[in-house]
Amino acid sequence: MFKKFFFIIFLAFVFIGSSIADDFQISFEWGNLKLCNTGKPNVVKNPIFELSNVPDETKWIYFKLTDLNVPSYNHGGGWVEYAGINKIESGEFTYKSPCPPGKTHKYQWTATAKKEKSTFGGKLSSASASRDYP
Repeated sequence: MFKKFFFIIFLAFVFIGSSIADDFQISFEWGNLKLCNTGKPNVVKNPIFELSNVPDETKWIYFKLTDLNVPSYNHGGGWVEYAGINKIESGEFTYKSPCPPGKTHKYQWTATAKKEKSTFGGKLSSASASRDYP
């Protein structure tokens, strides 16, 4: 009885662990972003993004930056056509840089994998990564 119970628990952990490991993920670095702390963002090129476990049917990825301290401010983002390469180079799109007035804020990039370049429907998965700035 106990052996069967522990075997079922083991299988559950293997299944859950493999599904978590297969989730779409992104990471980024601010890179050579010019220091900005005036509250007046610059228009800059996107950072380099590293992607993993991108859903198979992905044709486009929409990236959006959010200031988690002031989520109502629109920093923008941009579309990148996905061709199976898991590194998105700088310069694919422009956005309004992080620029908190005189203090550190936490910023989050969200990437939405889509079947088509459309704000409606076609969403496969999303992933996010956050960092403080500056």
